[in-house]
Amino acid sequence: MKLIDGKKLAEAIRREVKEQIETQGLRPGLAVILGGDDPASHLYVGLKERSCREVGIRFEKFIFPAGVPEETVIETIEAVNGRSDIHGILVQLPLPEGLDENRVVRAIDPRKDVDGFHPENLRLLRTGNPRLVPGVARGIVALIEATGVPLAGKTAALLVNSATFAEPIVALLRARGADSTVILAKEVAEKTTEMKNADILIVAIGQPKFIRGEMIKKGAVIIDIGTTRVGDRTVGDVDAESVATRAGWLSPVPGGVGPMTVAMLLKNVLEATKLPKK
Repeated sequence: MKLIDGKKLAEAIRREVKEQIETQGLRPGLAVILGGDDPASHLYVGLKERSCREVGIRFEKFIFPAGVPEETVIETIEAVNGRSDIHGILVQLPLPEGLDENRVVRAIDPRKDVDGFHPENLRLLRTGNPRLVPGVARGIVALIEATGVPLAGKTAALLVNSATFAEPIVALLRARGADSTVILAKEVAEKTTEMKNADILIVAIGQPKFIRGEMIKKGAVIIDIGTTRVGDRTVGDVDAESVATRAGWLSPVPGGVGPMTVAMLLKNVLEATKLPKK
């Protein structure tokens, strides 16, 4: 089994983004909407802020306390929509209780939706005309492509908690000729055959070391999106030791999907900077 080095791939993307910003004289701006006091959300936003500053993306945070009226958040987004110095807007999820995440995301100008989950951007992706694609989906496909395994004609199984999360990944794989089956966590017992026959297995259910060697196809490419703290370690949804003798490739946790997702966010901000005005 070979490991897919997400850190190395992400570093190359970040260098490319930084070089384009410098050589093309661009001044990208990213605004992040952060609500509540969830430690993980504040940590993730801090990582994104540091990454943006490293490549030359100006970063602004709009922090709201728990209990903030939804209209206040939406009014802030609408104001940022109108700013020419802000090219990307990201809402850090989850939002505090009482805020409708779908309504808040829909308030973003689709041309500034660098997370790629605005309904308009998802529609464009489904119809084969992608504009801004979710960074996690772009990162996953880039990790698979880094193996050199051709996607055309391959079968993929996505073991996830949410079909909505899987949708952009399925669309990107379909555009590259791969057929996908989405398996919700509650359906695992009925769909073990689909998992075991899949050339590519993508797992995001938040159950540490759930996937074992006997559950996968020999030579399969496995993308592990799970991140769970176990003691002082972060572990994925795949038992790396168990799959080592059967898998062809595995994205490690940490060092796989995580750094690629942040790198693709930077790339989305860069691409949003170049989108034509309305």
